[in-house]
Amino acid sequence: MKNDISAIGNALVDTVFKVEHSLISELGLEIDQMTLSSAEEHAPIIERLIASGAETVSDCGGSATNSLVAASSFGAKCFHTCKVADDQDGIRYLDSIKEAGIGHKGNMSSADSIPSGKCLILVTPDAKRTMTTALNVSSLMDENDLDLEQIANSKIFYIEGYMVTSEDNYKVTLKALNHLKDFPDVKIALSLSDPGIVMGFKDKFRELESYGLDYIFGNDDEAKAFVDEEDINEAFIKLQDKPYTSIITLGEKGSVVITKDEVFNSPQVNITPVDTNGAGDMFAGSFLYALLQDQDLKSCAEFANYGASKVVETFGPRLTQESYREVLNNYKKS
Repeated sequence: MKNDISAIGNALVDTVFKVEHSLISELGLEIDQMTLSSAEEHAPIIERLIASGAETVSDCGGSATNSLVAASSFGAKCFHTCKVADDQDGIRYLDSIKEAGIGHKGNMSSADSIPSGKCLILVTPDAKRTMTTALNVSSLMDENDLDLEQIANSKIFYIEGYMVTSEDNYKVTLKALNHLKDFPDVKIALSLSDPGIVMGFKDKFRELESYGLDYIFGNDDEAKAFVDEEDINEAFIKLQDKPYTSIITLGEKGSVVITKDEVFNSPQVNITPVDTNGAGDMFAGSFLYALLQDQDLKSCAEFANYGASKVVETFGPRLTQESYREVLNNYKKS
């Protein structure tokens, strides 16, 4: 049976904390941005967060993981390429994606080596999320972690933009893309992931683009960084010259879909925001699911906006299985 979506991304255990802005400043982090850290750098941050008594939730995560969980919860057949260690976090991660119905090759590194990846997500009262991520073993994929047959046997191959931050992961990603040259029916989608990552690894994003993308996903800041523009409308003009479809989220202004033939806005669903963490991942997973149902781009964007709004109303990057069903039922009724 053909996979609907196969993805490649970092396997992380996400722990989300509710904090005040003052704690973000104390920890030396930048509001609403992602910072790469080592396991050693994470240790005092974790200690300080525990001491603060902050409300917290934890689950398996990573950007592509969250998107696959959404699509799989709606009914898509999904497969993930990622790496974990044979430790408590790694076992928890694989159990979680298995429970979500997502396939995985199943290789694990020795528990005596580098630990599984971990992401600390600090959510402030304005619903913004600040992240510090220790990629750990998730950044050390090799060819043994690839299942090229599963990737080629997919309708869509989804690349998490964070793959550019690790030479090992980037090399594996390029191997998958080179393999897909013989499978032109597989659509390729890329998430831009983070504006700082786009700016810092521009050459790698350009190389990924050269493989012939079909879709990119990003927010307004990521889109501007991707095409070297400070004005979002100028960025849209540049994106319209691209051969692929760009899907850009605009926060409270909804989202914009850009093709060579048209640019159209899909308005935001009015909500009271709680936590923006995971909203972009949910948006991408929802959009791809609707696309696989042969919906037009406008309908895909509307469904994705609605799904993302439900995540923003929730503390943490995920919905309950019941909530995923409610999102899908609302979509079917519309």
